Amino acid sequence: MHNTKLQLTGNEKSFLLDAVVAGYLGVDIAPGFPAGRPAIPAVELFRPGRLIETKGLAFSLGGVVANTGLAMKRFGRRVELMGCVGCDSLGDLVTAQLAARGVTSGIRRNPRVGTAYGIVIAPPGMDRIFFEDPGCNAVFTAKDLDYQTVAGSRLFHFGYPPLMEKLWADHGADLRKLFKQVRGLGVATSLDMTLPDADSPAGQADWGKILANSLPFVDIFMPSIEEILFMLEPQQYADLLAGAAGRDMVDVIPLELYDGLADRILDMGVTVVMIKAGHRGACLRTGDVAKLNSTSVLRLPAADWSHRKLWCEPFPVAPRRFRNACGAGDCAAAAFLTAMLEGVEIGKAARYAMLAGRDNLHGHDAYSGLTDWAAMTRMVGRSKGGGRQ
Repeated sequence: MHNTKLQLTGNEKSFLLDAVVAGYLGVDIAPGFPAGRPAIPAVELFRPGRLIETKGLAFSLGGVVANTGLAMKRFGRRVELMGCVGCDSLGDLVTAQLAARGVTSGIRRNPRVGTAYGIVIAPPGMDRIFFEDPGCNAVFTAKDLDYQTVAGSRLFHFGYPPLMEKLWADHGADLRKLFKQVRGLGVATSLDMTLPDADSPAGQADWGKILANSLPFVDIFMPSIEEILFMLEPQQYADLLAGAAGRDMVDVIPLELYDGLADRILDMGVTVVMIKAGHRGACLRTGDVAKLNSTSVLRLPAADWSHRKLWCEPFPVAPRRFRNACGAGDCAAAAFLTAMLEGVEIGKAARYAMLAGRDNLHGHDAYSGLTDWAAMTRMVGRSKGGGRQ
């Protein structure tokens, strides 16, 4: 694996990388849906005997490594990707696509376990449904990171431990080890999640305890509302899911739940938490950002960022431009982290996140609908506010 060394000038450390994005990597296989077609209720989508016409079949990179990592690269950041794929045809596809973007040095190939893949059903008007095989991500451990390269970056972002068995096993001992080691390098740490299959071993794990063990070493945490509700209040999650009766669950989750969950996350040691809520936007809460500045190389305006509570309003979506929702949350995270690296005010960072999440919907994969950072900056500058208090 390629090692990135630090450049030193006097007593100052100059970073070769803005970020390392690591964790889950695979291939998404998604049928396309004609632009502008009416929304399909979930109960109808899987009604036996129903035929639903699709348009095209997309093979694209999936998982946080590709989605967030390549989006940050699109936004002009210097990014290293770290993940694993198998020595199979899907692994060849992944490495070829990453090679075309100049980011293969951190990708390991596992000769014993296959490449992860997901069959993604993402019709207009509803959240995505995944059929997922984690492949070699299930055997990924803290030892699979190149910590010398991580030490040469300003930010470390990791994603999808619920699909990475070695990390969540034993109450997340390896996940805690991973983040503790990265935090010890003086690198800002960030974590994203995914929703486990409720009937799988990951879905039966004690996620409250896993998070309590790991989040003291996480600076920025960006779960979706469904994910964090499932992990911290599983019974309430089950009740709300049943009450949704086939509708998008985000529409039936009371807004007052967000603040309570965010408070619990901040109490576990996180400084910045963004709870993503799909088409409703996101809840953004922060603690003492001055402390984060002192323990990492981030330089956020602490007076503006500390102890804030914002609801991030989504950008409007034109139905005729909708292609799919694969990776919308990952792209929102990429823009938010990029804005943090630039040290912008919190309301502007929120608008960048919501804009990237919206633009993601315009592409056939997670990142082809994104514009560059300069174009986003112009649009963010023309938009109003960063969210309501």
